[in-house]
Order: sequence, then structure tokens, then C-alpha cells
Amino acid sequence: MHLERLTFILEAVGQKGEATVADICAHSDLPKPSAYRLVQDLVGVGLLEPVARGQFTIGSRLKRITQNDHSDRALLETIAPALRQAAAQFGTAFFLSRLRGKSVEIIHVETPDTGVSYLHPGLGKRPLHACSCSKAVAAFSPYLFSSGDMEGRLRAYTEFTLTSVEDLEAEFETIRKRGFAECVEEIERGMCSVAAPLATSGPGATMSIGATGSMRVFTPTFRKKFGPQITQIARDVLVSLGWDAAMDAKISG
Repeated sequence: MHLERLTFILEAVGQKGEATVADICAHSDLPKPSAYRLVQDLVGVGLLEPVARGQFTIGSRLKRITQNDHSDRALLETIAPALRQAAAQFGTAFFLSRLRGKSVEIIHVETPDTGVSYLHPGLGKRPLHACSCSKAVAAFSPYLFSSGDMEGRLRAYTEFTLTSVEDLEAEFETIRKRGFAECVEEIERGMCSVAAPLATSGPGATMSIGATGSMRVFTPTFRKKFGPQITQIARDVLVSLGWDAAMDAKISG
């Protein structure tokens, strides 16, 4: 348990680039005193470093160990242009999400500048059971869900939200088979989204690329065609990051 808590803290700080203890608590179940104590322990061994009062970044010792930068800022240098191109091509808002601790957060959105109307998904955390970006990640991260813990706790945002763990697990199986997830009026009436993970294992499985639009545009016929297209965009981004399938599997193992 102690090691898992330390890992969650390093993931949260590494992904955000810089984070406060409040940021860490927001993406974990850690109480603030415990989070602060663990952060100080990590600072003491060089795995975290303070950059300002109450704010921390990955320490030089850990950087030497990993030799990788998976912070939001570093990832977006490669991913944002791809999302911008997709938004212009399809005339809809595209977004990048990633797993932080035990929640999935939309961290970046690109919108079309072609004069067409679009729906903006907003930034921030999304429920694991009721958003395409979250379900695309959760389907390949089974440790995020415990049937015993989640039964009876899945909030219904609309009448279309899945609130049964059994139904949700069946949908995860569908996502794994076809490679992409859908959210059809599960968060808000009239809105729909489609998302795909960058990969099915490794760091790519903790991130997803998605697009959102109205039900008028995101019809069943459109989604059936669009799902494989967004899956390919996600795979192209994976390659652009230098994370080919073999590397991704190696990292996860």
C-alpha cells in the first residue's frame, strides 16, 4: 500500500509537470497530511524537487533513471498538432485525456477554425463509467474497477448512463474488441463522443484521444465509420511519440 501511494504521487507530478499537494490529493484517495508526508519523503531521496513554495516537480534522480519526459507539456508538443489537424479535417472538437491516479482527465482540446459549429467538451476529470475518454482507458486498466466497491455507486447523469457494474463490464469487453469507446448522451442529453486509447498496454493505454459533437452529427452510422478513424489517429500519435507497439508492450511488462 505504501509503495502504491508513492507511485500515485510520482505519476501525478510527472504527468502535470509541476503539482501541489492539493493537486495530488485531487487525483488520489490520500488525505492531505499523508500526501504531504510522502511528498517530503520523495523529496528527501531526490525523486521529487520543490520548484516553488508548495509546488513540486520530478527530481533529477528520477529523470536520470527514466530518461523520459511524459509530462503534459512534453506530450502536447507532439500530440496537439495532430489534434489540430484532425479538428480541421472533421470539423469537430478533438481532445486528449490521460489517467491521473484513479481518474481520467481531459487535459487539452483543439477546435476547428473552419467556421463550422462545434461542441467543446471542457477540461477536467471525467467519470470512469460515463465518458468515452474514460471508458477507453478503463477498459484496458481493469485494476481501476472493483466490482464490490463500485456496485451501487455509479452515478446516473442521464437516463442513458450505465449504473450496473455488469453492464459496464460488458461494454468494456466491447471496447476491447472494437478498439474505441462511445458516450451516447450518458453525460448530457444531446451530446456524444468517441474516443480510443493510444495503445492497449504500456503508457499509451493510460491516454486516449477523442472527439465530441451533437447527436445530430454523431449518428450511429457516423460513429460506426468514425470509430476506426479515430483509432487510427490514436495509433499514428503513438508512432509519432516513438512508442511503437513492441516498445509499448515492453514498457508495460
